[in-house]
Amino acid sequence: MSDKKVDESWKDKVESEKEADPGQVDDASEDLDSKQLPPVNFSLFITSLGMQALMALGEIENPTTNKREKDLGQAKYLIDNIVVLQEKTKGNLDKEENEIIEQLLYELRIKFLSFSK
Repeated sequence: MSDKKVDESWKDKVESEKEADPGQVDDASEDLDSKQLPPVNFSLFITSLGMQALMALGEIENPTTNKREKDLGQAKYLIDNIVVLQEKTKGNLDKEENEIIEQLLYELRIKFLSFSK
């Protein structure tokens, strides 16, 4: 039986980086705390994917470019991802989550079909 050799030199590198700037990790966590981020949940996640799909459909402005940009391939990809999530979470969503994903998919599909004619 051979002995496994594990390279743990990365631990020394991380430790030396901490010593060089010991407040680095603490500053990052303080910065996250100062931003009022909403709580993470399934509905917010699905809605954020829907917003990305709406951007790809040119329905809302891209906040980075401040322009409406159409990319039907990207929109289809995002819609398909939401469908996969719907299928994989079937039976595990509460009533509100299920309604959100069904309504979102309905609206996105209708908009996608109107643009792809």
